[in-house]
Amino acid sequence: MSAAAPDRPGEDALIARYFAPLAGEGADGLRDDAASLTPRPGHDLVLTADAIVAGVHYFPEDPPESVARKALGVNLSDLAAKGAAPRAYLLSLGLAPDWTEAWLAGFSAGLAEAASAFGCPLLGGDTVRAAGPAFIGITALGELPSGTMVRRQGARVGDRVCVSGTIGDAALGLALRLAPAGAALARLESDARAVLLDRYLHPRPRLTLAPLLRRYASAAMDVSDGLAGDLAKMMGGGRRAEIREADVPLSPAARLALAADPALLDTALTGGDDYEILCTVPPGAEAAFRAEAAAAGVPVAVIGVVGAGEGPPIFTTEEGVSRSLSAGSFSHF
Repeated sequence: MSAAAPDRPGEDALIARYFAPLAGEGADGLRDDAASLTPRPGHDLVLTADAIVAGVHYFPEDPPESVARKALGVNLSDLAAKGAAPRAYLLSLGLAPDWTEAWLAGFSAGLAEAASAFGCPLLGGDTVRAAGPAFIGITALGELPSGTMVRRQGARVGDRVCVSGTIGDAALGLALRLAPAGAALARLESDARAVLLDRYLHPRPRLTLAPLLRRYASAAMDVSDGLAGDLAKMMGGGRRAEIREADVPLSPAARLALAADPALLDTALTGGDDYEILCTVPPGAEAAFRAEAAAAGVPVAVIGVVGAGEGPPIFTTEEGVSRSLSAGSFSHF
């Protein structure tokens, strides 16, 4: 390994300056090689790991505060979908050769803000020099009452398919980033464009739904790789999702985009980065689930039913035409 550049701190100084202030109980100020975490009596730990890479999951020019919020948020979204409350996280940070202290200061400030908002302190990790683009890997640790984790594959025929928030905003925001002068999206008012761009930059993990999922959901996951593709992941084994397109919740900004170009509906249904909760609940429980979710500040829509059969989800238009979407789910490979 070559020595650190003279105008940059070495690894120990970097950790002490930017990350030790974020350390939680059990981390010993990040002065050790490992941390400790004890679940509360009668509780299980839930662990998840996701990485984001410059040029793949975020734009290199994105504000470092936003990159930090996204890195932590996508992991906490997974915890929420399992019914878990966050306890702590581990950070593996690979810095690109051209990293600057200004970027790192903004990144650590964004982590501090997000961790404080979600009650999820840093316990440790590793900081290295990347040979290529920067990458941020986070392992998030959550907690829930023993034996109550909500699995992805528990849906039963007849269950209602539900989703939180709105679908497609982030995918449309990404389309706007990739082609700012695109005919339909370019005609949107600045407020609508800002909403779509913000949803791509800043995931909103639905942590307040976690206890409700434990109580009501037969299956759950977050929508990270597109509604259509993630529905397919939840089903199988003689189950197939039947979705009413008109019931998929869209934001006012997304509706304006679709009014300008109806073909963008497929982008909304297959694009990723929603980080909403997709779940199934037994018939008869959907009204109570929606009411409690609304009281917790998160709207939930019933968008379809779990039917018998095999194959990708069926989307039915307002005209009664059934179709499956050719674009399935985002894949790295």
